[in-house]
Amino acid sequence: MTVLQGAVLGLIQGIGEFLPISSSGHLLLAQTLMKIDADSSAMKMLSILLHVGTLIPVIIVFWKDWMEMILHPVRNRTLLLLVVASLPTLAIYLLAKKLVVVNGLEGFDIFNNGWFLGVSFLITALFLLICDRVAVRQQKKPAGKGARFLPAVVMGCFQGIGMIPGVSRSGSTILGGVSAGLNKTQAARFSFLMSAPAILGSLLMEGKDALESGTFKDIELFPSLVGIAVAAATGFLAIRFMLRMIGRVPLSCFAVYVGVVGIVFMLLQLSGSSLVPAFEVPSSAESKEAVAAQAPDVAVEDDQSAGVPGIAPDSLPPDPETDAVTMDDPAPGDPSDLPAVPDDTVGTYWPLYSPLFLSRRSVLPV
Repeated sequence: MTVLQGAVLGLIQGIGEFLPISSSGHLLLAQTLMKIDADSSAMKMLSILLHVGTLIPVIIVFWKDWMEMILHPVRNRTLLLLVVASLPTLAIYLLAKKLVVVNGLEGFDIFNNGWFLGVSFLITALFLLICDRVAVRQQKKPAGKGARFLPAVVMGCFQGIGMIPGVSRSGSTILGGVSAGLNKTQAARFSFLMSAPAILGSLLMEGKDALESGTFKDIELFPSLVGIAVAAATGFLAIRFMLRMIGRVPLSCFAVYVGVVGIVFMLLQLSGSSLVPAFEVPSSAESKEAVAAQAPDVAVEDDQSAGVPGIAPDSLPPDPETDAVTMDDPAPGDPSDLPAVPDDTVGTYWPLYSPLFLSRRSVLPV
């Protein structure tokens, strides 16, 4: 990966994390177009590190909220609500990993190569359109007091759906918050705060796996640092923009964009274009290796001088075409004088070499 590619991926992550267009989906799309193996362990870890880059502006923009949570955890229930919101997300992740196993892939890993991106972008567009409709109804009601237990649980469930690449995490959680009684500004603020435990949880889980598998040594340091820095800078601008515009700009504007991207992606899939992956669940590397290991090896050496395991080359019966009896050969004697083939050899190799034994009988005198 080059420095330019790292900067592009960081830019996409920074913008897509807080705008409701799915950062993970656009990262996969960019990696596909740049011919980067998004399913490799190093790229998965880089994606987590780019998310850590967008964690920096969340801490900076909401630093007063974080200080209030830490200094007054009882009076300020936001920290407790963030924990409550994270529990449904964790439950969905673990259940998917346990119950969904396709072609050797578990849980949300089945979406890692981007085959589902077109449908995911259309789901995001649908969520944003629904959110606008629900938000219009919420405007007729008096403003609530902010995040509560029910909105936190609902937003946590929608965040679980947002783990599918192409389904916007921020768009999904804002829809969950608005559906549970919050206005769009309240839902957006809590959605951005929810990204912090989600990113930290992913970093801990993926970081543990990366340490155990040695993936960290495969990550290119300088391009990754550039990507993290760009993600942090653009994420800061994106989060300030969304907080200022969320109450003024309808989310349907973003819905049109992701809807067009999803339709174009699916049209490319239907046309069989090599630019995008086919619409099918891929097989994991482990399952491919298992299939290759189970395939029978039926290749047989044509050259008898190469030898056959378990049989000495001299003990193989002659071929009637290559070893036919000539005038210079001694006349064949009584068949009973021929050396007997051990029973264990016949029993072991008869299915494979029975034509050779039949050819031996064909040159015996009648």
